[in-house]
Amino acid sequence: MHDVIIIGGGPAGMTAALYAVRNGKSALVLEKGGFGGQITYSPRVENYPGTLCMSGNEFADSLLGQIIEQGAEVEVETVTGINDEGDIKRVLTESGTEYEARAVIIATGVKHRMLGLAGENELVGNGISFCALCDGEYYRGQTVAVAGGGNSALQEATLLADVCKEVVMVQDLDCFTGEETLAKALLARPNVRAFTGTVIEEISTENGALEGLRLRKKATGESFELPCDGLFVAIGLIPENGAFSELVPLDKAGYIDSGEDCETGRPGIYTAGDCRRKRVRQLTTAAGDGATAALAACEYINRNFR
Repeated sequence: MHDVIIIGGGPAGMTAALYAVRNGKSALVLEKGGFGGQITYSPRVENYPGTLCMSGNEFADSLLGQIIEQGAEVEVETVTGINDEGDIKRVLTESGTEYEARAVIIATGVKHRMLGLAGENELVGNGISFCALCDGEYYRGQTVAVAGGGNSALQEATLLADVCKEVVMVQDLDCFTGEETLAKALLARPNVRAFTGTVIEEISTENGALEGLRLRKKATGESFELPCDGLFVAIGLIPENGAFSELVPLDKAGYIDSGEDCETGRPGIYTAGDCRRKRVRQLTTAAGDGATAALAACEYINRNFR
């Protein structure tokens, strides 16, 4: 029996574990894949307070080492559900192992929708990025493409236009689906151009590095090359909350419907990080959620299990 089980080993989940053990609670982190989550895709992190520059992998490794040193336990497990038995929360896993805790924090994060192109996964963090705020500076003075046409893609492109020589929008629909005023302001910038009704059909590389894209006009079938130094994919996020859909409330997009208090409405079950409904999804806000959820879980345990 653990005091707190944290599902997800990203920045939110590991920060939650840190705050739990620092408050005298036993904590177990269950992570299905690599510890660190989406931040490990960032080759350079320069917007985390107190750290001039680090890679996402360096951050993840440092945080993992820190929580283990502080006394947290970690296991590689795929969680398939939670049975809420009142004082006991039973966490079920794909391996068949069951773990018990007084409180649970769901910090499963999100995954980015991908284009489904050959070689795409191998270039993530090395030519393909998802966050302009995180990685835009890496492409200062260069040409980048942005795949997508919704608000997220327009916002990413706006940030990139401040630092890049050229930003090329590639939207498979015939028009942008984001806010019209945002699109007009972006396309009015001299270093931004756009291709609508156009799909990316191939990524071109040289010596393992992205050097361009092959685009195809849907209306005519015409294909052409777009030289570029980087590609930002902004076609949506998928919250990984399916295993908890009958346990905690989800919004229409599948995010856990929780506010800044990180409570789910079910006693002893909390959430943290990108998997919950929120406006800003950044490394700092994930860490803040982890601290908030852990302190709430500790207070719950202190109040109910003295």
